[in-house]
Amino acid sequence: MDLQSYMPVPPGIRMEENFFSLDDILLSHERLPCRTESAFPRLGFLEKSSETRDIPEGTKMEMPLWLAKGLYERKRQVLSVELPKVYREEWRTVFGADPIVVDLHKMGPYYYGLGSQMLHFDSPENPEIANTILQTFIGRFRRTMDSSQNAYNEDTSALVERLDCLERSLFRAGQSGLNGFQLWEKGRSSHLTASSLVINYRKRKIADLQA
Repeated sequence: MDLQSYMPVPPGIRMEENFFSLDDILLSHERLPCRTESAFPRLGFLEKSSETRDIPEGTKMEMPLWLAKGLYERKRQVLSVELPKVYREEWRTVFGADPIVVDLHKMGPYYYGLGSQMLHFDSPENPEIANTILQTFIGRFRRTMDSSQNAYNEDTSALVERLDCLERSLFRAGQSGLNGFQLWEKGRSSHLTASSLVINYRKRKIADLQA
């Protein structure tokens, strides 16, 4: 039987991480600009430039996404999270004008995933962020899939290197579908075979009849 120790889980857009996905694990370590709204006792080691045992109130520092989400509370605000620049108004204007020209991987390899995670933190700009993420995805999706379908046996490295992690996953899926179709047209596609569960069931039935 053909077994795989790890079945890849594709990245997605959601409010919570999927820890069966390597991409989501890497996403959770993306660093966010934060400001402490209260003192953090005995956590001075988190701030490399700090020489004190505690983190005082009003300290600006960067935290990984998983830690910022763990410390963030809506009722008792101990931490405020600033927007990464790619989600701020000036960049939302750029995305609104022409999202195709932006090198998303350079701006952050997890643009869609991190953007959806930013909605976890209360901000008056959340509706605009969500709308920009959606419209950017819609604006780039067709070109991404068209490119994956029209680049059979071609070097696509220049195109792929500008894509976000989610877009790369969609691009690979498009190319995989195209390759499968090309093999089917040439009569070289794999033949359908019975599942190992069905084969084992038949063997047991035959053994029972012979007993």
